[in-house]
Amino acid sequence: MAAGGSAAREAAYQRELAEEHDRAAAAARELVRRFNAGSLGERRVREALRPLESVGYRILEDRQWPGSSRANVDLVVIGRGGLFVVDAKNWAEVEVVGADGATRVYRGQEDVTDELARLADLADTIEARLAEHGVAPSVIHPLAVFSRNAGISGRVHTVELLSESDAVRRMLNAPTVLSHRLVDRLDAAARLVMPEHSTGPRPVAVVLPTPVRHLSPVEDAPVELLSREEVEAGFLAAHLAEPIEEWMTFLHPEQVAVVRRSYSGPSRIRGAAGTGKTVVGLHRAAYLARTRPGRVLVTTFVRTLPDVLRALLRRLAPDVVDRVDFLGVHEVAKTVLVGHGVRYRVDPEEADRAWATAWRESPAHPELAALESDHEYWRDEVRLVIKGRGITALAEYEDCARTGRRRALTQSQRGAVWGLFEDYDRELRRRQVWDFPDVVAGARACLTEAQDHRWSSVVVDEAQDLSAAMVGLLHDLVGDAPDGLTLIGDGQQSIYPGGYTLGELGISLAGRGVVMTRNYRNTVEIADFARELLRGDEFADIEGGRGSADVAELMRHGPVPALERFASRTAHDRAFAAHLHSLVERGIRAGDIGVLTRTNRDAENAAEYLKRMGIPTVLLTRWDGARIDAVKVGTTYRAKGLEFAQVALLRVPGRVLDEPDGSERRMLERRAVYVAATRARDGLWVGVV
Repeated sequence: MAAGGSAAREAAYQRELAEEHDRAAAAARELVRRFNAGSLGERRVREALRPLESVGYRILEDRQWPGSSRANVDLVVIGRGGLFVVDAKNWAEVEVVGADGATRVYRGQEDVTDELARLADLADTIEARLAEHGVAPSVIHPLAVFSRNAGISGRVHTVELLSESDAVRRMLNAPTVLSHRLVDRLDAAARLVMPEHSTGPRPVAVVLPTPVRHLSPVEDAPVELLSREEVEAGFLAAHLAEPIEEWMTFLHPEQVAVVRRSYSGPSRIRGAAGTGKTVVGLHRAAYLARTRPGRVLVTTFVRTLPDVLRALLRRLAPDVVDRVDFLGVHEVAKTVLVGHGVRYRVDPEEADRAWATAWRESPAHPELAALESDHEYWRDEVRLVIKGRGITALAEYEDCARTGRRRALTQSQRGAVWGLFEDYDRELRRRQVWDFPDVVAGARACLTEAQDHRWSSVVVDEAQDLSAAMVGLLHDLVGDAPDGLTLIGDGQQSIYPGGYTLGELGISLAGRGVVMTRNYRNTVEIADFARELLRGDEFADIEGGRGSADVAELMRHGPVPALERFASRTAHDRAFAAHLHSLVERGIRAGDIGVLTRTNRDAENAAEYLKRMGIPTVLLTRWDGARIDAVKVGTTYRAKGLEFAQVALLRVPGRVLDEPDGSERRMLERRAVYVAATRARDGLWVGVV
């Protein structure tokens, strides 16, 4: 009996061993089958993409996953449309369900969404490594390409889902974002970051009943790689050779790090003119649109700048431009009002008449006129200090620090200003019109009563030009959400009177700030000329205290700016014409030249003058950022956020360049010239009358 029981146990044990062997063999066969299927899918996708090489695309196969000695990247495709990280999938029965952040992908009954999301992690790792070479995140596109499924379409996080034929069309039809030089340098940087996957496929250590043919990896021919310094220098040299619109999308590795940085709440990016703040803000908007749910808002004070920024983003990140809204801050306020059903009428000319009546008839007029006869000073006080801060009570105005205003006011004088404000407000209501500060105040009132979730992130360019109420409105839209509000600007470039601190608005940056320290735009000579205009100037910083100019490292030298003084406008205009002709004769592209003036009338006159000379021109008020071979003409205010290879400043009043007298008006005039001068990348001409 004991012997029989022992034999039965032995037989059962042998059956278990056989079953375990069969399971191991089946698992091994499935593993190899999947490996071979994956390799087959990779070969199919590689063959489908081969025609791209005929139009200049480079295809790198079986590259090492950055930071891993085992994981590999199937294919990396590099060309004018950017860098495409391709994960080839040879899956059957694939179904994509849902859209817009809720997409799920099924392989038969199995949910494989998380497996595809790993490609997004890979792309993020590649972004971080290529950032060290100045590669902007906007040129990197992760693709999951399915070789056995037609009509696949969708997105998982940042990963596009495509069939192999659609992948070819996706790359062929991609807008050009890289020049030939930049494709070369991106190729070299990619080979450094993702070397050949030397480990190759690992054989399965199990004896199988049927032989399995292992595929050997395809090896790339050796290439001569550039050092990091050579790559950076190549990027700079390439962009200097491109039209100015291309230069405006240039990024240095330090700037890429700022673009990709995440903040736990409101943040600030600041730096001297020429450090690339606007370009960084534009790339950051694209990065947020690609990696965060919801829409992104890019806004600024200058009404025409959003159109230019939209055109630039369409060139550098066409895949996300439809997820980014570009609106002037007053358009943002109007959008909120319309969305909440508020009816209003804005009539700037009628508001001007209301102010003239209030100033003329107000009992406060004699006292205030005795202090300052220019009524525009007092209009700025009402518009930028009282309304600009959202002050609604005299006591609040009496306690206000009036940051940025250099004329001290007694309590009695503040009472007189408050009386003028009330007279103006009554006159507006009598005429049934709003001024622009009223639009902002009305929008903020809407947001105190109801939430508005149309934007998940707000990027503010030239933030120093916005009033406290405007910044408060934008903060109200997103609150203290992570990466919700990004303020970009330079207090030294503030050319409007008044000021405030973020503390007044209850906004805390809590160390979430970055200072840009390299000036990529200006030559040493242009920067030295501009800095002299600000000697001794202190400004009120939005984080509190007195600010002074940020110092930036300069990268290049060039000619000393030409400063010419004239006894008449006629002599000035003749010299300006000669200077412009000399630029054209030197081969400077007309579209790379900016002609800047103090007033709109001067800009219009300059444009007409150039047209009579046969030189194509476009006014900045009518330019939408499209590449055009015409001289850009406009005021200093319209040129904010822009840059040009060559700048001519026309008819600068001699008093502005004289020794500063400490007055608020002179300080603002000198800052305006500083802003205009620092728009110049390579050369600057200043005509003084």
